[in-house]
Amino acid sequence: MNKILLFNPRSANNKYRIPNSILNIAASVDGKYDWVIVDGNCEHDPMVKIDSYLSTGEFKYFGFTVMPGPQLKQAITAAKIIKQRYPNTKMIWGGYFPSNQPNAVLYSGYVDFIINGPGDHAFPALIDALEKNEPYEFIRNLIYKATDGKIIKTAKEDLLDQDSLPALPYDKLNTFYPITKFLGKTYLGEKTMAYHSSIGCPFTCSFCAVVPIYEARWKAKSARNVYKDVKYIKDKWGADAIEFHDNNFFVSEKRAVEFARLIKPENMTWWGMARIDTMSKFKDSSLAAIRESGCKIIFFGAESGNNTILEQMDKGGTQTGDQIIEFAERLKKFDIIPEYSFVLGTPAPTQEQVQSQIDFEIDFIKKVKAVNRKTEIVIYTYSPVPTEGSELFKQVMKSGFRFPETLEDWISPAWEAFDLRKNPLTPWLTPEMIDKIRNFETVLNGVYPTVTDIRLNMIKRMAIKLVATMRYKASMYHYPYEIKLLQKVWRYRQPEIQGF
Repeated sequence: MNKILLFNPRSANNKYRIPNSILNIAASVDGKYDWVIVDGNCEHDPMVKIDSYLSTGEFKYFGFTVMPGPQLKQAITAAKIIKQRYPNTKMIWGGYFPSNQPNAVLYSGYVDFIINGPGDHAFPALIDALEKNEPYEFIRNLIYKATDGKIIKTAKEDLLDQDSLPALPYDKLNTFYPITKFLGKTYLGEKTMAYHSSIGCPFTCSFCAVVPIYEARWKAKSARNVYKDVKYIKDKWGADAIEFHDNNFFVSEKRAVEFARLIKPENMTWWGMARIDTMSKFKDSSLAAIRESGCKIIFFGAESGNNTILEQMDKGGTQTGDQIIEFAERLKKFDIIPEYSFVLGTPAPTQEQVQSQIDFEIDFIKKVKAVNRKTEIVIYTYSPVPTEGSELFKQVMKSGFRFPETLEDWISPAWEAFDLRKNPLTPWLTPEMIDKIRNFETVLNGVYPTVTDIRLNMIKRMAIKLVATMRYKASMYHYPYEIKLLQKVWRYRQPEIQGF
């Protein structure tokens, strides 16, 4: 009775991606412990499949990967049921939600351990310790509740050389779920694969939920090993496009260009995430090579066109408002679509200042569109993350904002919307401010429907644009019901929630 069940809770409706995070954990114990995977995205009711395993009495350890939003909702529901039915099961959670909210998770009574960051060493070491009834206090990257009720966080482990890690067990995953099921049709291609080529990020943006976990550290696989993995999935299962889910794929210009040259003959399209101030330093020849290799669109955290706000966010680096606009214009000649995210509604001393900041960002976004209309705009409302020590988080706490204290509170409708950065629940934002942000977003998406919505044909695009253009030009954002109706009827896709 020492088998391991690894669970990937549902993260989106009708969207299947290779569960890379849980597959990394599987690789860490492969050959030493028997393991199975249950993917909530592929199961109508994952508890039926989970019960079929646990009822055998052979499974003692249960590992979850948990991100905020829809995944958290299914994770909490499943964890409660499992602990009630199988109280001797050891429940281990990973992912940035439990790392950032350990008290709510561990005091719930049904989660035993949290892997705080990468689990490549921590997870198998914890299983070994529990199996041998040995101490686990010195295992790095661990959070647990001591016998006196105190929450213990062990020291962080240095990030591992990614090339030294075992290969992901794609073939064994294929025995549970056909890999082809995870290769979805997207804007990028007919069979789009998801892949992680690096972990962490070398910056400390105080609004980013991964900063408390990685603490400005970044490690990447070599371009050649990334290429080998991608080509394996392409050749065996027919993948024709790649979503790189790295927090920051383009940290190294040399690595990015080397990968571009390796992947070019494979005729695949791809997407990744970057920083504007990093990629703006790339040579023209590098940007050309990246585009020629099949990269169609790159996601950038623009966040704000206001330099003071960028400083408040501790964006780090050298990014400025002028640079955001200049780089959007520069990418036009390479035919790379910049996908810019903006965070509106950061805290300020007065409501007048908050409103002024929102108005500034709306005008700035329109300036970006003016220099490069192909720029994809993703709008988030600022949601606090527990980046301890940051000035921004101090302002947040001073305002009276508090996170939920129990897991049950986290899955209330209001906090689920908070996780998606649609309902900030923050004291400094009035309902009128939130309405203005959402209404502007509706009008903007009417004039410039996202290119990633492959269901929206040319006629629909022209119709919604015709309806929205007058509002956009006149800055009339109130009550855009006619646009919302068309978006609802046509099930308009929002990249910030649904991805591609």
